[in-house]
Amino acid sequence: MRRSTWLKVLVLMSVVMLVVGTGCDALRKKKPAECPPPVEQAQPAPGPAVTADQPGAPTEEELQQFVNQHIHFAFDKSDLDDDARTILRQKAVFLKKYAAVAVTIEGNCDERGSNEYNMALGDRRAFAAKEFLVGLGIEADRLATISYGEEKPLDPGHNEEAWAKNRRAQFVLK
Repeated sequence: MRRSTWLKVLVLMSVVMLVVGTGCDALRKKKPAECPPPVEQAQPAPGPAVTADQPGAPTEEELQQFVNQHIHFAFDKSDLDDDARTILRQKAVFLKKYAAVAVTIEGNCDERGSNEYNMALGDRRAFAAKEFLVGLGIEADRLATISYGEEKPLDPGHNEEAWAKNRRAQFVLK
């Protein structure tokens, strides 16, 4: 290789090492109270909260059913299975019926894996749910995603039953 090419490679490697070295300290596993807040993406503009007492608004029962029904994922996966697609189709019907509703899709993981890996996996899970809903005709600007990785478990247990509950995407009304 020519000297200028070597120099470019050396500079690029130095930059990568600097970025990786700096980022690693910030991303090491910390106690939950010390963890930085999750990185949010594509948040829709805040609108008025939807409540059951507004004209044309969903009933309290419909709201509770929507937010309490999560989709679940296999270990280390962000693929939507048949059950998840069925639930998302039901959510799409709700979202089409109530056009004023905006949602944040929260991606979650079990405790296995590093914080960095679980944050990325939670992001892929939330994004998979969002993309499926968009494919069903829901406007993308009504759907925000966020990853909490392993930081918000539903079940604090340390076994497969608990981990299966924690591998989820859940839906929060804005």
